[in-house]
Amino acid sequence: MLASGLLLVALLACLSVMVLMSVWRQRKLGGKLPPGPTPLPFIGNYLQLDTEQMYNCLMKVPPSREMGVVFSNGERAKQLRRFSITTLRDFGVGKRGIEERIQEEAGFLIQAFRDTGGAFIDPTFYMSRAVSNVISSIVFGDRFDYEDKEFLSLLRMIQGSFQFSATSTGQLYEMFYSVMKHLPGPQQQAFKELQGLEDFVARKVEQNQRTLDPNSPRDFIDSFLIRMKEEKNNPNTEFFMENLVMTTVNLFFAGTETISTTVRYGFLMLMKHPEVEAKLHEEIDRVIGRNRQPKFEDRAKMPYTEAVIHEIQRFGDIIPMGLSRRVIKDTKFRGFFLPKGTEVFPMLGSVLRDTKFFSNPEDFNPQHFLDDKGQFKKSDAFVPFSIGKRYCLGDGLARMELFLFLTTILQNFCLKSPQAPQDIDLSPKYMGSATIPRTYTMSFQAR
Repeated sequence: MLASGLLLVALLACLSVMVLMSVWRQRKLGGKLPPGPTPLPFIGNYLQLDTEQMYNCLMKVPPSREMGVVFSNGERAKQLRRFSITTLRDFGVGKRGIEERIQEEAGFLIQAFRDTGGAFIDPTFYMSRAVSNVISSIVFGDRFDYEDKEFLSLLRMIQGSFQFSATSTGQLYEMFYSVMKHLPGPQQQAFKELQGLEDFVARKVEQNQRTLDPNSPRDFIDSFLIRMKEEKNNPNTEFFMENLVMTTVNLFFAGTETISTTVRYGFLMLMKHPEVEAKLHEEIDRVIGRNRQPKFEDRAKMPYTEAVIHEIQRFGDIIPMGLSRRVIKDTKFRGFFLPKGTEVFPMLGSVLRDTKFFSNPEDFNPQHFLDDKGQFKKSDAFVPFSIGKRYCLGDGLARMELFLFLTTILQNFCLKSPQAPQDIDLSPKYMGSATIPRTYTMSFQAR
């Protein structure tokens, strides 16, 4: 009895201290922080959030770890980002070399669709395999066969993790990682999937270490390993094994799921709006024809196609809250004070659906990116790749993939849904830290 009484007193004392510290901190910063509801100790504003509509509640979702190029901050982010951009360029990103890889992969994808014989299929893994092989050829030095069991297992891990991040449980897991990682629940499966990706990359790193030629890097991993050797005597280096594994996972994950999900959502939008698909077919036939593969340079002559791709990205809003960034020093912003360590989310969706820039933001309409003469027009509010110094480092690769995959597919096929256009539901299956379209089937009918 005495022990339980002492434990209760200790718990109450700890809680009292937490409350007092929270009140003291809020009074100290009173009038300086941006406006918002008063947070409670430990759980913050969780009780005021609708976990099924996290984005609409302006929920912030901090990352589990600050390793790798995506979730790191400060000097680590600068060094890893600079290295990643340079290395991706060395392996052809933004150049003719990567365009040829995408064209080659598009050819494999077209054949896979032809092999379905026009049957209704779920396009998810068809698109994931093709898109993933592009980034795989850069980070791992080679593509995977579409029937490779390990490859398919990796794609399921990526898809499972991506979908979990968009659910209410997934967002709680991100908010309270240190606690929830020890509790039973669906987060344990997500943890296993992420760990599976890290284990796969670690095995790839070990293979590369055994056969590394410092004078002839074969892929991103080789280039990172060479940099690690160069900086082995630097006590402050950011080029060590955990950053190699996590940066490779970041590139492989982001280079697979975001683009394949965007295209998959795009198929649904085009089947909902067959008049848009018909105009795309007309422009493709007129500019490219049926006898050669699309080239990225064709984009300049295809304003309608360019407008449709932009509208697919705007309407799809795949990463609506962007990625969190940590304030690395006390910062004044528009008259408010952001203490060092504050996490900030750039809420990209609020811009992509701003009525000041888009006349009917809740509708899918390529006219949002066309002027009165039918020419493509840019918009300052088009920010699916984020904005500022930490914008998506793979935006150039993504733009090329979206154009080449979509035009190649529509050059060869008509898209058909088992549902009438008016019955197709474009509302997302999940919308949290990611937007996930509903599962559906479709037919690729040869033109």
